[in-house]
Amino acid sequence: MTAPLDRRSFLQASAAAGLGVTLFPEAAATPAQAPQLRRAGPRPMVVASANGNRFTNGGALTCVALAFERITQGVDVLEALIAGVNLVELDPADTSVGYGGLPNAEGIVQLDASCMHGPKRRAGAVACLEGVRTPSRVAQAVLGHTDHHLLVGRDAQAFARQMGFTIEADLNTETSRRLWLEWKRRVDPQHWLDPEKRGAAGFQAGLQMVRDGLIDPEHYYGTINCNGLSAKGEVCGVTTTSGLAWKLPGRVGDSPILGAGLYVDNEVGAVGSTGRGEATLYGLSSFLAVECMRRGLRPKDAGLEALRRVQRATVEPRLLNARGLPNFNLNLYLLSAQGEVSGVSLYESRYAVCDANGPRTEPTEALLPGKAMD
Repeated sequence: MTAPLDRRSFLQASAAAGLGVTLFPEAAATPAQAPQLRRAGPRPMVVASANGNRFTNGGALTCVALAFERITQGVDVLEALIAGVNLVELDPADTSVGYGGLPNAEGIVQLDASCMHGPKRRAGAVACLEGVRTPSRVAQAVLGHTDHHLLVGRDAQAFARQMGFTIEADLNTETSRRLWLEWKRRVDPQHWLDPEKRGAAGFQAGLQMVRDGLIDPEHYYGTINCNGLSAKGEVCGVTTTSGLAWKLPGRVGDSPILGAGLYVDNEVGAVGSTGRGEATLYGLSSFLAVECMRRGLRPKDAGLEALRRVQRATVEPRLLNARGLPNFNLNLYLLSAQGEVSGVSLYESRYAVCDANGPRTEPTEALLPGKAMD
């Protein structure tokens, strides 16, 4: 019969057993095998556009802080990220996303969103969605309940209704409606311009409102992107937006298009974008940056390479400033599967990060000097 353990021996044995389970799980499962130290997994990490560490919708946490908290609690990474961006979508103080986002040329708020789940290799998106404050949740429902990646317009709204979402008649706030009326006054829609001049007039009126301090420069193009990584190495991402202010009805930017406004590969990482969506669409910047990381580039270098492509592709005079450089900004938020993050932009900007050290806002790595309108 085996002799009973005394207290000291019991404690020593318990500690050793606990160490074996914690550090050497293989040894606990197969005692006959020699224990092997398992390599530590990546650190949980969340990266987002700067508004991800600004708006709280009246609560205590920002988007990146809430997402990180939930990831470390074991919540599914995509669910955690969407809970984070919901704060921004629901906060009327952010006029670039969700409820209160700046409307299209007809005064209607049309929303776009996409999400990608790295481990599941699944995605969902909606575009030109009206009446739902949280398009990211509808995109998540597309991912979870359909065999499709993208639903648009009235049919996206019908799907949202079928999924139980509340459909509202108008997502404008007093602020978004006032700004739209100011834009209409400046454009003078009673005198229709020819097709070539009307778009330019509307674009210049919007930029002048930015110069006049009526619109936050970051909110003219809008959007929030948020990407996250768990300690298990699970990578997910979400991008949601009200799109370009005063856009033509039906315009779809990069945010709901996989590879443009968002791309996730669980073995490589995630990249999302904010800024001029047409520039990202033309170069599929998020997909390109992920592929650059796949080839071995670090997130910062991968992002800058994608931005160089954008700069080279920008040749129309109306999109160039007095220096012959793009007259718009574009931001990429990059997260590798190993937990390295970076924010890059055509011109100086900011991005948000949250890890074990807490949420913070940091400057991006800018490709070009000065400002877009210099």
